Amino acid sequence: MKLIVVSGYSGSGKSTALNVLEDAGYYCIDNLPLMLLKDFVSQSLGREHPVESLAVGIDVRNLSSDLQHFPEVLNDVRKLGAECEVLFLDATEPVLQKRFSETRRKHPLSKDNVSLAEAVKQERLLLGAVRECADICIETSNTNVRELRSIIADRVVKRTKGALSLLLMSFGFKHGAPADVDFIFDVRCLPNPHWESHLRHATGLEKPVMDYLAAQPEVAQMEADIADFLLRWLPRFEAENRSYMTVAIGCTGGQHRSVYCVERLQQQLKQRYPQMIARHRELA
Repeated sequence: MKLIVVSGYSGSGKSTALNVLEDAGYYCIDNLPLMLLKDFVSQSLGREHPVESLAVGIDVRNLSSDLQHFPEVLNDVRKLGAECEVLFLDATEPVLQKRFSETRRKHPLSKDNVSLAEAVKQERLLLGAVRECADICIETSNTNVRELRSIIADRVVKRTKGALSLLLMSFGFKHGAPADVDFIFDVRCLPNPHWESHLRHATGLEKPVMDYLAAQPEVAQMEADIADFLLRWLPRFEAENRSYMTVAIGCTGGQHRSVYCVERLQQQLKQRYPQMIARHRELA
């Protein structure tokens, strides 16, 4: 049995994640009491025709005292023989508050004497034990529903058992560094097409910018160094049974240099990591 526990902060995209998994053939249950998870999995495994793919939503709607025992429950479930992964959806506090304000939905922890901001902060504390157990965290602050569905489909649903899912992400430092990444490489030291007037409004996906950067020796050296680093060290993480890795490459605005480098690295690494995907955060 393949079991995916879907958790995360309210408003971060958990319902979208469960919908994607359901569309992919998973039997989905939202808001299952944590203390029933082990028994439910045990009964499912004991059926004449066990459920092959199961997704369970567990979040702050559970009893807060139960959530602290998430690591032990997860360990018990894995001992039953289920292939289990924890998917955690994250977003910044201002983004979560804005989403609730715009939709006028009620936060699960908000009460007459608890403001929305306080509820969001409290939720982070209550889900701390769950987040620490996550196999993959997806930061959704800069992600719309369509993009989130695509990321979950590519990284979770389509991942072959035992294979490393590698995400290469470009971003702009002026928009903030991404959270939940394993490595960040800063390429702001490279020649910047932004200062070439005819390239300023193009991106690293367009040929004029690609030709400009390809002609810069230091760009090629940076590419080679990053590729050598990843090819040397990613296998070490694979050996430690890591299922997901995220590598982010940042320039100033996330339009030119970082985009170009991600595309180049994808070409160099795709044979070794066929389940690798590239995402350009600022172009989305």
